[in-house]
Amino acid sequence: MNRLRGLFSRRLFILALPFALIFAYGHAPVFAATTDDGTAGVNPFIPLMLALGVILLASRAGGAIARLLNQPRVLGQLIVGLILGPTVLDMLHWGILQGVDLQGTIKEFAELGVLLLMFNIGLEVHLSELAKVGKVAVFAGVLGVVVPIALTAVVLLPAGYDMIPAFFAGVTLAATSVSISAQVLLELGYLHTKEGNALLATALIDDVLAILAVSLTLVLAGAGNAQGNAEFSQLLVIILQMAGYILVAFLLAWYALPRIMQWIQRRPQLSQAYGIPIFALVSALLFGWSAEYFGGVAAITGAFIAGVGLSKLAPAMKHDIEQTMSHLAYVFLVPIFFVDVGLETDLSAFPLDALPFMLILLLMAVISKVFGAGFGARVGGFNLRESLRVGVCMVSRGEVGLIIISIGLTSGILDGGSELYASLFMVILLTTVLTPPMVRWVFQGRNQDKIPNPALAGAATGD
Repeated sequence: MNRLRGLFSRRLFILALPFALIFAYGHAPVFAATTDDGTAGVNPFIPLMLALGVILLASRAGGAIARLLNQPRVLGQLIVGLILGPTVLDMLHWGILQGVDLQGTIKEFAELGVLLLMFNIGLEVHLSELAKVGKVAVFAGVLGVVVPIALTAVVLLPAGYDMIPAFFAGVTLAATSVSISAQVLLELGYLHTKEGNALLATALIDDVLAILAVSLTLVLAGAGNAQGNAEFSQLLVIILQMAGYILVAFLLAWYALPRIMQWIQRRPQLSQAYGIPIFALVSALLFGWSAEYFGGVAAITGAFIAGVGLSKLAPAMKHDIEQTMSHLAYVFLVPIFFVDVGLETDLSAFPLDALPFMLILLLMAVISKVFGAGFGARVGGFNLRESLRVGVCMVSRGEVGLIIISIGLTSGILDGGSELYASLFMVILLTTVLTPPMVRWVFQGRNQDKIPNPALAGAATGD
């Protein structure tokens, strides 16, 4: 009862007031400076300032309301994105924001946010701890990909779908967004537990296998040469390319990056005035770029590897990087990333006749990760509770699932107007929103080895 009173207190009114003002301003025609053809007669940067201000303000208010409900801030940010998106307020189509392509620009800010999020998480990784959960990561990563693909085929093939769309749908649901669960564990102070280390290692294997499966599907769909031998050789090249990049990137990050940073530190003209954090940011961007360009893996994997390499720096240098990068990420870019998930989603357009099919896919998506990755962790040596936690942490599909489904759309494997595409999109969104409270639930009562990081956890939670 006391919590209920708190929800309807003056604090809640203050938190809700920004949403009311946002709605009023967004729908007031007097603020829309447009020309006769409907385009804005202003510098495109001006509506961008308003849009970013609204996103950051709403993100903070949503996170605060989530904390009032004893939920992670990220859950509030995801829901705020849905409210600001086409489902409710359709912010990006307000008159005051018309005439410029804000969606693409905001998406780029969001991608920078998740890149820095994974770089910061990589900074906090201890390879010796990851090595301890290596067996768990291999089994959980492999089964966390194989089981969703197999179960999706069991659901879709009897429903009349062809092999290629069914397989690609399984690959989409095999993806995992480690950033969502890692952010929640960071807030709760559990990122450096056995389960947290297992999540990071497992997600790395999951990412490689999921992208490899995407490449395999494109080859099978005829994206490669028509000859079977050529298709096999193309797939072999992709495997070698990914494995080679990850190996080379880890070696460079582990041996070269720390030495480069130490060389920079000895030169005041380079290291002063935030020089060390600037070069750390450069490494995150370059490794992220090289991951996509040379390795064919996600950019966040490259940024994560760069962070792992810099994690072996001396404590003073590492602290300097952590402080600056966490402020840049969590004050500005990371909130945009979580809100952007909702900005790109229109729940009102979802066909109601596809609801039963979508719910079946959603149930299968959750069970396949919890059972697949969880059973793999159990085989790898974790106890039942620890295995359950690893499986639940792998449920979110997030931005990785969105990237893969967009590949299916552009390649013609998936039809944008089909029931399958709409259902997959909803499942990706719902698993992303459901994961934070699920993670919090399975970690209830775990007080052992709770190791919050003051530089990252404090910035992430704002507490």
